[in-house]
Amino acid sequence: MKDPLSNEPEIEPLTRSQLLVAMGVTAVILLVVAKLWLQLGSVSLLSIKLTGLDALLGLGVGCLISGASSLVYRLWPAYRKSADMYLNLVLKPLLWPDLIWLGLLPGLSEELLFRGVMLPALGLDTSGLVVSSLCFGILHLSGWEQWPYAIWATVVGLLLGFCALSTGNLLVPIVAHILTNLLSSFLWKLDKGGTSNSLN
Repeated sequence: MKDPLSNEPEIEPLTRSQLLVAMGVTAVILLVVAKLWLQLGSVSLLSIKLTGLDALLGLGVGCLISGASSLVYRLWPAYRKSADMYLNLVLKPLLWPDLIWLGLLPGLSEELLFRGVMLPALGLDTSGLVVSSLCFGILHLSGWEQWPYAIWATVVGLLLGFCALSTGNLLVPIVAHILTNLLSSFLWKLDKGGTSNSLN
């Protein structure tokens, strides 16, 4: 039962099964939107070139984002509260192997839509970068109390979009996004004491 004096919003936690289904459904929806946009619009997908150098660059960017996120988490109380609320809701019910899906599904589907399709559609320039990053930030806004988390997601979107623009290779933001999700979820779960006992 919620404490009537608490300022915390009451959000019904999801079970592990519900979260995994929600992740899968969200990824499919984002991929369908990207595919429809490619089919119906005169847009070409930003190319994906499997090069070792760009994969390494993506790993470096992922480590940079994870390190910066950790610093922002420590220095900005509003972001820490927002991130804890979001990550507690998403990560607490998941088991350790589930974190692989948390890295892969959003990392692939969000990058294909926001950097792979939206960025070229809006223009491979500063305005396209800003608008696609704002849309990416809004995707992470699950409630008004989550505004710091959405701001951080927008900043991350700017960096991922800049990587896509500067390299011309969607592989860089995909690798960076997947690694960022894996590292941040692993470290948060390690810090917050592991998994729940839910078998759902």
